[in-house]
Amino acid sequence: MTEPASLQSVLEQLAEAEKQRAEPQLTSRQRRARTVARLAAVQALYQMELAGEGVETVIAEFANHRFDADIEGEPLAEADESYFAEIVRGVVEGQRDIDAAVKARLASNWRLERLDSTLRALLRAGAWELRGQDVPREIVIDEYVELAKAFFDDAEAKFVNAALDGVARDVRPRT
Repeated sequence: MTEPASLQSVLEQLAEAEKQRAEPQLTSRQRRARTVARLAAVQALYQMELAGEGVETVIAEFANHRFDADIEGEPLAEADESYFAEIVRGVVEGQRDIDAAVKARLASNWRLERLDSTLRALLRAGAWELRGQDVPREIVIDEYVELAKAFFDDAEAKFVNAALDGVARDVRPRT
């Protein structure tokens, strides 16, 4: 794992990547809010795993203390808070099936538990979106690959790309 990037640099990196693709039914502002929701969902899932906090507790904490706040001296971009909550709740509710979908794409000698907690959170959130949302698969994969690049080296980002692409092939046809 590389040195964690600042939140501002992560958001700038995601904004640059967003220019390359777009969710067609959303405005630019809505796409940006959804990107922030994905980032926050990964952070929330990571927090839940490490601290053992419940889903509603973490959602309330983000709603009450993290969204619309300054982080590292910079205002956090607007988040799609309902989509954030939908991702976090969806991952928790469907975790058994989501984990099975991700495990099916790991090398035979790897267990999901061996992966870094942040990497697990990225894969779980991405797999949840691929399994049940109307967002084009390329957008889901690109978003989570860009998030992986913010936290890890290229090797992990490529791993996220391959794993989520495999999950996408397993759960929905290419459109």
